[in-house]
Amino acid sequence: MQAAEPRLVLASASSARRAVLAAAGLNFEATAAAVDEAAIKESAQAEAIPPEDAALMLADAKAAAIARRDPDALVIGCDQLLVCEGRWFDKPADAAAARAHLQALRGRKHLLVTAIVCHRHGRRIWQHVASPRLTMRAVSDEFLDAYLDAEAAHVTHSVGAYRIEGPGAQLFSKVEGEHAAILGIPLLPLLDFLRQHRVLLG
Repeated sequence: MQAAEPRLVLASASSARRAVLAAAGLNFEATAAAVDEAAIKESAQAEAIPPEDAALMLADAKAAAIARRDPDALVIGCDQLLVCEGRWFDKPADAAAARAHLQALRGRKHLLVTAIVCHRHGRRIWQHVASPRLTMRAVSDEFLDAYLDAEAAHVTHSVGAYRIEGPGAQLFSKVEGEHAAILGIPLLPLLDFLRQHRVLLG
């Protein structure tokens, strides 16, 4: 189903993204890209760049960093921004920050602006942005305490302090958008792109 060339390289250390691609049957390598994400976000916010464009900038920087070292590969870069009522959220640094995130999000809708960019032979050849919309329940403090205790090992690994593929699903009353995009990689658009470029059989 997948051509031998080009090799696919995921420019990410995200276990969720790796799991999505592996479950879809793709053969790929995964290499984390050394990118100053904080500086890019700060610059984008200072210049009032929309979150969709900022997410693309971050995904592009990651793909480009790996593609410079491996120009023959098809490199996939991804990034995700959580936006709630105009505020951008970063991954929480610790459990206290995760609690603050969840308290700010509960009872509200937020977007997971999820960008994907592909590079090959020194240039960007494809990009896409998905924006799943999630509505968090007005959960009680008691629920938050129990959730944070159960998910203590995971809450700092995602921008929203939740794993929707795990107990984090209990936080939500409504989810709109592709599940894979919520996990950090818009899979169906990527597969369509790979078929168009004959990396996958049509």
